[in-house]
Amino acid sequence: MKNRSIIKGKPITLDIPVELSCKCEYALLALLELAAQYNEGEPLQIRQIAAQQNIPDRYLEQLLATLRRGGLVKSQRGAKGGYVLAREPWKITLLEVINCLEGLEAKSSKEEVNHKTVESAVVQEIWQEAHQAANLVLQKCTLQTLCDQRVARRQLDIMYYI
Repeated sequence: MKNRSIIKGKPITLDIPVELSCKCEYALLALLELAAQYNEGEPLQIRQIAAQQNIPDRYLEQLLATLRRGGLVKSQRGAKGGYVLAREPWKITLLEVINCLEGLEAKSSKEEVNHKTVESAVVQEIWQEAHQAANLVLQKCTLQTLCDQRVARRQLDIMYYI
């Protein structure tokens, strides 16, 4: 997340450390593939998703099992089995995916923290505000948003090659 500030009349950009875990990135990439195939109604197999997004098969299998338990994907057995989204891509938010994988809902956002100093309380309040702002962005962004952005980015890439 970039924060624009002004020091002596000159704008500067600060990087706030907000990291996306490998687990969440791989899960979002897999869900992006499932979202892109949603209208087809056909399940995708683990090996297809893994090949498309360069994700290790065994790790993807574990991630999809977690997402299934979280109600975000459904599995279908059989020769033509695989995974499909449990709901429409525009109804699954990125915050929901991250909460499913990282268990963030279990943590209370209003945890009582015993601060040693006024300064540490002030810093914690600002950090909490930044966290809430990030959650708002993730709550607004859905799998459909990712699909739309991917299509737009691919069209831009094609234009650069012409």
